[in-house]
Amino acid sequence: MQLELIRNATLKINYGGHVLLIDPYFAPRHSLPSFTGRSPNPMTGLPASIDDILKGVELVIVSHLHTDHFDSVAKERVPKSLPILCQPGDEGSIRETGFTNVTPLLQSTVWNGVTVTPQQGSHGLGPVVEKMGRVIGFTLEAAGEPTVYWAGDTVLYPPVAETIRQVSPDIIITHSCGARWDGDLIVMDAEQTVAVSRLAPQAIVVATHMEALDHATITRQDLRQTAEAVDLDPSRLLIPADGETLSLSG
Repeated sequence: MQLELIRNATLKINYGGHVLLIDPYFAPRHSLPSFTGRSPNPMTGLPASIDDILKGVELVIVSHLHTDHFDSVAKERVPKSLPILCQPGDEGSIRETGFTNVTPLLQSTVWNGVTVTPQQGSHGLGPVVEKMGRVIGFTLEAAGEPTVYWAGDTVLYPPVAETIRQVSPDIIITHSCGARWDGDLIVMDAEQTVAVSRLAPQAIVVATHMEALDHATITRQDLRQTAEAVDLDPSRLLIPADGETLSLSG
């Protein structure tokens, strides 16, 4: 398995002999409004051209419709005929933008030998969830590949821990920037990311969704320091840079 972090939540994964693109966010640097007044978004540019990012992509997974997960540039540039798996309820909106092969991820779905299974997520806890809306995570399984749990835009809460317990993934991909909305945590922060690693001592945690948006509160360095403070083996918590490719196995 090869995992390339593009930027934010956007990943390009070579898995089971196929190329998957997750949550495409292609907006140019500083082209979108600030969330907090700190900086226009995204705060960083793409590490490669959109043409290069899309090269070879066979399946797109869209976890939810927030602009930093599926933006207007992606809606324009992703080929309309590519198959898209999405959160149930989002398929109509995606089809309205011209995509012709959109499937809601209602249950485990097998695509070309890759099993994609939806998993619960919560974009914060308490009243902020109504503002953030529904989200999903998912797991990936294929012959000869590590089992992957992509947690998505979620905080660490009991269903995430239960997914880890039931699935026993080899790779866990977290969103670890500590983003806050009206003061409420809406994705994992450094402490929660380290806690995920402790919940899954057999797994490698890959922390993403960092240093791209101005409502984030945790940098890559913050996360490294938190992990070092509790003597977490650095080989078990990987924090890739934008454009970096990881080769991962079970």
